[in-house]
Order: sequence, then structure tokens, then C-alpha cells
Amino acid sequence: MKAFFEVLEQLYNKVLLGATLENDSHDYTFYLNPASSDQDCSRTTSSDCSNTLEVQCKHQPSSVHLATLSVAKETVAPLCLKRPSQMSSTREIVLLQLTVIRVMITRILSVETELHAKEKYRDIIKLLLQSSDIDSKLTCMFQNSDKLLSHMAAKCLALLLYFQLKEKVTLSNSWISFCQKNLSEYSESDEVVYSLWILTAVIKEIFRDTCSQKTEILKQFLTPFDTIFEVFYNSLFSQHFENHQDTSKLINSLICFLELLELLIASRIHLKLHFICQRILFLKPSCVLDVITWPVQAFVKRKFIIFIKKCLLCKMGEDVCQGSVPAFMPPDHHFDVDMLALADAVLQAVDLGLLRTLSVHGKPSCFGGDEVQPGCEHVPGPDHVMLRAASLLIIRSLEIKFQNCASAKEMKVDLQRFMFELLTFLKPHLQPSLRSYNLCEWLPRVFIEQDDDMLEAAKASMGVYLKLTRECEATESLTQEKEMWNHHTHENGYNPHCIFLFLLKNIGFDSTVLLDFLISSETCFLEYFVRYLKLLQKDWDNFFTICKYFDVAESKDNINICYHTFSLVQDRSSNQREPSPLAALSSHRNTCARVFWASDASSEPLKQAAMSSKAHTTLQDNSLSPPQAPQSLVDYDSSDDSEDESTNQPLTNSGLTSLHQEAMKKIQDTVGTSRDKKEFSLEPQSRLLVPKEFDTPSPVDCDMTPNNTASEVELSYKTVKCFEELQGAIYRLQKRHLFPYNPTALLKLLKHIETIYNKSMNSL
Repeated sequence: MKAFFEVLEQLYNKVLLGATLENDSHDYTFYLNPASSDQDCSRTTSSDCSNTLEVQCKHQPSSVHLATLSVAKETVAPLCLKRPSQMSSTREIVLLQLTVIRVMITRILSVETELHAKEKYRDIIKLLLQSSDIDSKLTCMFQNSDKLLSHMAAKCLALLLYFQLKEKVTLSNSWISFCQKNLSEYSESDEVVYSLWILTAVIKEIFRDTCSQKTEILKQFLTPFDTIFEVFYNSLFSQHFENHQDTSKLINSLICFLELLELLIASRIHLKLHFICQRILFLKPSCVLDVITWPVQAFVKRKFIIFIKKCLLCKMGEDVCQGSVPAFMPPDHHFDVDMLALADAVLQAVDLGLLRTLSVHGKPSCFGGDEVQPGCEHVPGPDHVMLRAASLLIIRSLEIKFQNCASAKEMKVDLQRFMFELLTFLKPHLQPSLRSYNLCEWLPRVFIEQDDDMLEAAKASMGVYLKLTRECEATESLTQEKEMWNHHTHENGYNPHCIFLFLLKNIGFDSTVLLDFLISSETCFLEYFVRYLKLLQKDWDNFFTICKYFDVAESKDNINICYHTFSLVQDRSSNQREPSPLAALSSHRNTCARVFWASDASSEPLKQAAMSSKAHTTLQDNSLSPPQAPQSLVDYDSSDDSEDESTNQPLTNSGLTSLHQEAMKKIQDTVGTSRDKKEFSLEPQSRLLVPKEFDTPSPVDCDMTPNNTASEVELSYKTVKCFEELQGAIYRLQKRHLFPYNPTALLKLLKHIETIYNKSMNSL
């Protein structure tokens, strides 16, 4: 056995380096063939494999000169004298055999391997598949009590199956029968989990492949299992969790099948395949939703909620499908019908009390364990991942349902009912609590730590608003009931102007953050921003009114905060010495300044204090396209009559690519850090009109009622000034061919907003 192991070890070292093998392929196949017993797999033991391997070692080929092949005398010693060491050696040899096979296949798939060496490796693996029933030998190892050996066998089998698909070798009947048998009905055997894991691993390899034939490869792989997946789906989700004594096997099967299900749905979108197994979730979504109500661990519920969220956002398999995501997808009526069925099932589950079954009291994440170490402070708080996922489930499901609903009355009823459920669910977990005069703050408060989810929620919320507005305009007279309509949008937390203003407030009205969002391909900000600018053109009066509403409400809050804080300062100071009037005034001014909004767009320290650390990223963290003439990745019109298309046609930044470091330096030099108005303005320089009445409220005057005109224009001025700075930055990047797509239409929209603002200021 020692000589056998040494040959394998030298073979491993050569394959690891991608070296060419000189000897006959049959000889190498002999060393890579895992030992197995003639007995039934279910009764195979380590000693059986040891006996078989011992016989195998005695018949080593003489033509291989990788190492001295003389078998040591102790190899043929009685098994009773050498059993412990032999069993250990057998395990090491089998593990090394599996490792060499995996590395050899990896070398075959690698573009860095020399062609001559790759052909030799390919011949060896093909001979191994032909000369031995290696599939059966590896599946027999799944029952081994040695979990490392079982796992290595599964990984090796997954790569062998993928190799056969790539080389157009017919899959063995033994493997297909093994999977069909184990997935025909749920059982608590290990073979079920390994079957699911191997199927998932093979599909992942197909997705990662850069070849153009991945659709055909996946079709060949899924064809034998298409109907069996639906059978297993029904069997698995019909289990009664409380009736299982050992629930660990059921949980493993649920999680493994969930990952497989995600890839099946992803293949429907990205590879344009059409199998029954890709629709089973949409045909019977209640099965998956019911798991969330089971008395199962919190992490299982979290996985299922995140899975459904990905489905509703069409982000299934995004970790492995990045290279194959289509920029634009043609309309798919069947997929739209399936998405509507899933959205309806989610809303029905919420109606039946789904949110009331969720426990969102999160535990702290601990490295290397699940308990807080003594002496470490534990800050209690909710599970924000669950809060975000549950919120997105509802708002996205409403958007999908409203896209297929034509009754304004029905939409109003559904929106009020489900948003009440959501806000009731969120309020106990948001500290400080939501202010009653504007419930739209729920969205930025819940999603402030997750930019991509926040923008998805904002986009879905605006989709609900636009659809409902159009239907109401067609059937009702909104001009007569405008105040009631605005109250409805605030009461149910979906007013798009409030949500956008909260977003700007959280980033300190910093245009560089908006620029980062526009450049990055990690969020849907471009699509959301274009939709909002189109809405803002038509709905400027409403936006202007909401700005006044914001300023007055915030000013009232700050009056109370200022008085309360000033009294605290006086109480604390009285214990030491009586402060002078000048010191008290200075303290009062500083305290109010900290709690007041940064009303001056050039006040950098206040904006930095108000800015979310999550949202404020730097330009060097984003990837841009190489310097070249910008090509339009999106086609959106800035005219008023394109509103319908903008809300139904998805936009994407998926074509963005990385930029060289020197180009990144150019961008940093171009954008700069100054907030000077001239630096950010367009060429020719635009002029933002500041009304004479506009005056920044002094913190000293916290107890005074704010001037109406000043309040009305403060937020609108800061918003439009932020847009103006953004125009300047985009213009300079475009001028140097550093912007990743053609922003001409976006610049037109921003310029139009500035024109509307100046007209409204002139009318005051």
C-alpha cells in the first residue's frame, strides 16, 4: 500500500502543476479506480475496501515508473495484525484518488492547461468512465459513516457528470436510476441530500461555463429528471414537521432542495428553457409559503423568505448567473402569469396572518459560535434581514398584482389593507417609532442599511403609485379630491415624493452619492431615478407642497428638541457653576445646529453627519467602463408621453465593466471634493434661482414659527441644487468619455427640473 500511495502522490503533484504524463493511460486509470467490494453496497465496510485495495495493490502495472512499485512485505501480513493501520491507509488512498480525479477534471476545464497535457487527462478520465462502474462506486460511498469520504465522493461525482455533459458522453443509467429512486418519494436517507446536492453542483458548473452551448447542456441534464422533481416537491412539502423526531434530515433536505429550485427558476429566465420542474413553485406556491409557518428554526424561515423575495425581484441565481444575465428580456406571457400567481399567494398568506408568525428578534452574529462572550456588550435589536425581506414581499407583490388589475377601487382596498398589516408589523421594531404625520418614513428606516433592497422597494412603491394614479385619473376626478388623495398616499406610506426626499435627507443631499448609484450596476437606481424625474416633471406642484409640509413638520420637531436639550444643558451646568449668558447662547446654538437639517448645501460637516455610512461610498469602490465613446445601454425618452413605457420596460446597468486605475484617478480628479457651485455646474453654466425670501432659519430662533415662503422653498432648493451638482459631474465625466453609458436623456430630465423650479420661484 505504501508504494501504491507514493505513485498516487506523485501523480497528484504532476496533475496539480498541469504537467504532461508520459505513460500509458490505462496504467494511470488503474491507480485512479476507487477500490470497492463485490458485496452489496449497503453492507460495505472499511475492512471490505481494505481487502479489495490490498488485492489491487498486488497487481500494479509494471510499466509505470513514477515510483518504486515493489510491494513491501508487510503489505501481505495478516489483516488481523495490521487492520487499524490498513484501514487508515485505505481511507487516505481513496481520498487521494478522489482528489486526483477532481484536480484532473479541473485541469481539463481550465484554459491555462497545455493542450497536449489536457488531451492526456481527457483520455484517462474517459477510460476511467468506460472501464469501471465508477458512478456506482461513488454512490456507494454516500452510506459510509465517514462524512469526509462521503462528501469527497459527491464532489468527485458532480465533476464527473459535468465532464460527461461537456464531452457529450451519455450519462450512465446507474446514476439516473439512483437519482430517480431517491427522489421518487421523500425519505430521511443521506442519499436524498447527496442527490440534491450533486444536481445543484452540476447546474452551478453549467451556469459558470463560458461556452455558448450551456442551454443544450442543461437541457440534456434535466431531461431525465423533469417530472421526478415535481413528485419530490409534493412529497417533501407535504411532510408534517412536528411528527419528525429527528428534524435535522428534513431541514437539510429542505435547504438543499430550495437551492436547487432557485437554479431551476434561474435557468428559465437566463437560459430560456421550458421544463415542468421550472414552474413547480409557481404552480403550487402555498407549499413553500407554508414552511414559514412551521415550528422550524428561524434561519430556515429566513432562507425561505429570502428565496421568495428573490423570485419576486427576478434575482434567482444571481450569484452564479452573472455572466449570462440578459440586458433585456423579451416579453414572456407565461412567466408573467406565474409571477402573478406567486404574488397572489404571498398576499393571501399575509391575509391569513403570515407576518404574525414571524419572529424578528435577532441574535447577534458571533464569530466561531452563537453565544456572546462574557464581558461583551449585547445590543438587542430586531432581525433587519427579516424586516427587509418581509417588507419587500408585500410591496413587490402589490406592484405585480396592480399591474394586472384594472379596478381602482379594488386596488385602493388592497393597498390599504396590506399596508396596514405591514406597518403594524414594522412599528414595534423601529426605534424611534415612526412619526404619525408621515408614515412614508418606514421605507428608508427599514432599508437604510441595504441600498439595493431600498431602491427595489422604492421602485416598487412608485410603481404602485403610478398605476393607481392612472386608474384613478381615468375613473375619478382627482382635482376635486386632491387633498384626500394626498392623505391616502401618506397614510399608507407610499408617496413617492416623501420617499425620495427621505432618501436625499439620509445621504445629506450629496450629489456624489447619487453619482455613485448611477455608475454602479449593483442597484436599480438608474431605472428608479428616471421614473421619478418623469413623475416630478408632471407633479411638481405636489412635490412643492410636500416640501413645505416637510419643513414645517421638521421645524416643529426641532422646536421641541431645542427646548428640551437647552433645559438639559442648564440642569447639568447648574451643578457646576452658573454659565454666562454668552456661553448659554453658544451652547444652545450648537445643540440646535446638530439636530437641525443642513439647510446650506455647502455645509459639508453637517452633511457628513447626516449621511448614512452605508450609502456614502467612494468612487473608487465602483467599476466603470474603459475610456471610449459612451454607448447607450438604456433607451429612455425624456418626453411626457413615454411614461407608460418607462414604468413597464426595465432599465439596466448590467453592461458596466471595470476601469483601469489611472482612469479611476481621472474621475476622482474630475469630480473632486469641492462643493463649489461653479465646479458642478453644466457648461454653459446654469443658474439656479434663489428667491429673495429664502433665508436659512437660525438655530437660535428655534422657538419662532418658520417663514412660510422660506419653508416652502428650503427643501425644493436643496433638492434642485443637488440635481444641478449631479448634472455638472455627469457632464464632465461624459466629456472625458468616463461615464459608462450615454447620459444625454438623463441630463435633459435634470435640466428640465431645474427650469421648472426657476419658473416656480419667479411666480412667488
